[in-house]
Amino acid sequence: MGRIGTKAAQTDRPELPPSAPLIRVMAMPADANPNGDIFGGWLLAQMDLAGGNLAAQRARGRCATVAVDGMVFHEPVFVGDEVSCYGEIVRTGRTSITTRIEAWRRNLASGEARKVTQAIFTYVAIGEDRRPRPLPDAADRPQRPAEGVGNRCG
Repeated sequence: MGRIGTKAAQTDRPELPPSAPLIRVMAMPADANPNGDIFGGWLLAQMDLAGGNLAAQRARGRCATVAVDGMVFHEPVFVGDEVSCYGEIVRTGRTSITTRIEAWRRNLASGEARKVTQAIFTYVAIGEDRRPRPLPDAADRPQRPAEGVGNRCG
């Protein structure tokens, strides 16, 4: 499977990421406009929750979203679609964590899954004083059971 941004990831029939989603939710009527399309802001929020989860695991604590880059909606999400967000950490700094998040929709009746959008989210680890704090060493963090496989989206 190609990475986000490659031609393989932009085709009409990209493959689902090989790992479990970071978050999976059902698009509900309250999340839609009068035409039945899900609001882009709702989808952005789900992706932020997924990326924030990854960042908080790496930071071993609270993180704040500081940037979202390059979000393009390739197709709509409809009421009743299952929405899954996949992601991976692509870079860490002294206090920051950058993640790549993909959002997919699955029509429950047909089972067809389609990539809806992707974006790069950047988070900063936050201390008890609500100010940026250094990330713990990666070697010091506990390994998740699926860490070897990861939640890679590419």
